Amino acid sequence: MASMVQHRLVRKISVVVKIVNVTKQPRTLNVAIVTFRSATAIMVYESKIEFTLDTICPWTYLAMKRLNRALASLSAESPVHFTLVYKPFQLYPNASKEGEDKYAWYKTSKYGDSAQKMEMYTTLMTAYGVTEGIKFKFGGTMANTLQAHRCVQWVQASKGPKVTATFVASLYRQYFEEERHPSSKDTLLAAFKDAGIDDAEAKQVVEDEYEGLSEAKELLQEQKGNGIDSVPYIVFEGRRRDVTLEGCREVNEYVKAIETIIKECS
Repeated sequence: MASMVQHRLVRKISVVVKIVNVTKQPRTLNVAIVTFRSATAIMVYESKIEFTLDTICPWTYLAMKRLNRALASLSAESPVHFTLVYKPFQLYPNASKEGEDKYAWYKTSKYGDSAQKMEMYTTLMTAYGVTEGIKFKFGGTMANTLQAHRCVQWVQASKGPKVTATFVASLYRQYFEEERHPSSKDTLLAAFKDAGIDDAEAKQVVEDEYEGLSEAKELLQEQKGNGIDSVPYIVFEGRRRDVTLEGCREVNEYVKAIETIIKECS
């Protein structure tokens, strides 16, 4: 998945100017001697981290939090600049747009209608969530996420990575912590607002359900063509090779992947 390499050149030069007197007949000249004490050039490699997700997958929410922690540990002097790029995936593409009760759906579809297994699941996810500052709730509506993916891609194409990260984080928080529908117009508008996007522009994008829809569908097909059948699926793009991590990993594993890319780019 490697793409064209881009570099940024940063020069740090320390200059010392010394004035000396040079005596030469018939007059004395003041001569400026310029000494370049040090000159270093730092090549910064631009790396993409392709994060394939579905906004109703709790494991991708955990993975996003852990990956962000790993990235936050990077030194400001890192020779690699990482940019998160979100790619869409639908775990349940046949889910209805209106949706159904989330708790009942999980209990029936995932755990064979077993109350005991469902309790084990909620206990486990609650514990995992606490470590990442996520307050998982299990009520609300499970529904199709196509419109959410469409809007994520629109924001990513038009507003840049920082705004997109805020938008995606809002979608996750609303679904998993506020028990809101994953892709209703109200949820999407709230995410646009959280990301600081103009209300009028946001409403236009949300209301026009075909804006960017074909592009989102193409990306979904592309991910299938790449053999991705579960999420999270994260690819760290490197100069020599890419590092791929499937499933939700611990923070130290994301740190190790980042360090590998940095080492091989140095």
